[in-house]
Amino acid sequence: MTGATESTSARVVARVPLLNAANGLTALRLVLVPVFGATVVASAMTHAGWRMAACLIFAFASVTDLVDGWIARRFGLVTSLGKVADPIADKALTGAALVLLSWYDRLPWWVTALILVRELGITGLRFWVIRHGVIAASRGGKIKTALQILAIAWYLWPMPDALAPVGPWIMGAAVVVTVVTGFDYVAQALRLRRPTP
Repeated sequence: MTGATESTSARVVARVPLLNAANGLTALRLVLVPVFGATVVASAMTHAGWRMAACLIFAFASVTDLVDGWIARRFGLVTSLGKVADPIADKALTGAALVLLSWYDRLPWWVTALILVRELGITGLRFWVIRHGVIAASRGGKIKTALQILAIAWYLWPMPDALAPVGPWIMGAAVVVTVVTGFDYVAQALRLRRPTP
């Protein structure tokens, strides 16, 4: 009987504190969103110094997304709060960047609308199927995120005239991968929700 109790106790997972390094980085990313937005507005997408500052803030905030996920998985710091706050922080950062780029006529509004609808829709799908399973980020999803970050950074940085036209091509690739992976996630969600025979 004692052995069984000890075995059960050994399987008890330690409670993960809400205040941990992974959640701290997610919170920092949320705080950086208005700071990033303010630098873009200050630049009006014409002042080189402010544009560089906005690009660096955006790049740093994007890196925290990679780091906080790695820390959470590596050190067992995954929390329910983190699962909810992390995608919110991601969408807030990307959404703010896209909306501001469109506001200053650097990016067509249809591109911003398409990406945001896809991102918010997939986030909603994840919550819709959460009791049936988890839709993990696919390789295509990771490529999509990388392309979006690179494209946004390219638009933000005051590129020389010879390099500026590369930005729309990167964004075009990001849009294609965004749409294709969106359909893939929808298919995954429908499979998870399908009743088992």
